[in-house]
Amino acid sequence: MNRLAVLPADGKNAWTITGLWIGFVAVAWWSLTIGRFDVPLEGMLNTLLMRDDGLPSMILLQVRLPRIAACIMIGAGLATAGAAYQGLFRNPMVSPDILGASAGAGFGAALAIMMDWGILAIQGASFVGGLAAVSVTCLIAGRLRHSGDPVLTLVLVGIVVGSIFMAMVSLIKYFADTYSKLPAITLWLMGSLSSINSRDVAFAVIPVLIGMVPLMLMRWQINVMAFGEEEAKALGANTTRLRWMVIAFATLLTSVSVAVAGMVGWVGLVIPHCARMIVGPNYKVLLPASMLLGAIYLMLVDDLARTGYVVEIPLGIVTALIGAPFFLYLLTRARRGWI
Repeated sequence: MNRLAVLPADGKNAWTITGLWIGFVAVAWWSLTIGRFDVPLEGMLNTLLMRDDGLPSMILLQVRLPRIAACIMIGAGLATAGAAYQGLFRNPMVSPDILGASAGAGFGAALAIMMDWGILAIQGASFVGGLAAVSVTCLIAGRLRHSGDPVLTLVLVGIVVGSIFMAMVSLIKYFADTYSKLPAITLWLMGSLSSINSRDVAFAVIPVLIGMVPLMLMRWQINVMAFGEEEAKALGANTTRLRWMVIAFATLLTSVSVAVAGMVGWVGLVIPHCARMIVGPNYKVLLPASMLLGAIYLMLVDDLARTGYVVEIPLGIVTALIGAPFFLYLLTRARRGWI
């Protein structure tokens, strides 16, 4: 099974991954220097090494470093989850919120905001809401496993569950106080990193690692699933167990991303396509490429969101404005096969 599942990665892809790592470091370093308060490269080095208590040090250590760390985790997490889902379901239109994770997380956050909970409680409620929505999807799909294609059943149930949770979000917004709660819920659902701090990064880093590392270790098995259900079983793969494991880890990545930054769409849908165009369909290199591209992309989008206008633009708006037309462009150039 290993010989068939692990498609060989050529030297070109190795150089591509190296180039992505170099680009990742360069973009992260550059993002530290730009903003409303410009910090020259030389000044940034002095500030980081000397650890002074002035304004540049406060901006770098308390504002930009946590924000860039959050961009890296969220962008990499959403792109990795999206790539894993697309391989698992063998469908290029699949995104990390296909099973209702984003809708459930949005409901949890909206409910917590309406009840006037603190920021940690809002993030916790959002995280739990995302996990709960996918759990409901999996539970219902498990009950219907004998009604047809299990993958199709899972996707259809996920769409229904996501729609129900989004309806409940709309219901909360309808009853929310117009002058205080409704604007807060609406702004949070747009997605933003404007209030990110080191505490938020600490909240997210463990779930991101728990979700990311196993998916990276399982990427050769995702290659097997990309061949199709019957072929994977013929190769000896336990498709049921593998499917639930990928769903669990991808859901963890999606839920924590929404809990920290709100709904940031299109990253998990578009970035895996870009990675596939660069390195091909082999998940041995596709998943690391998606991870790096997602981190780079979200850092650049966040740079644009916080410097492109006199006021900061919500991150979810920028990702939609960039991602939707670009995905349409990808569709016009797509071949009949995608794996």
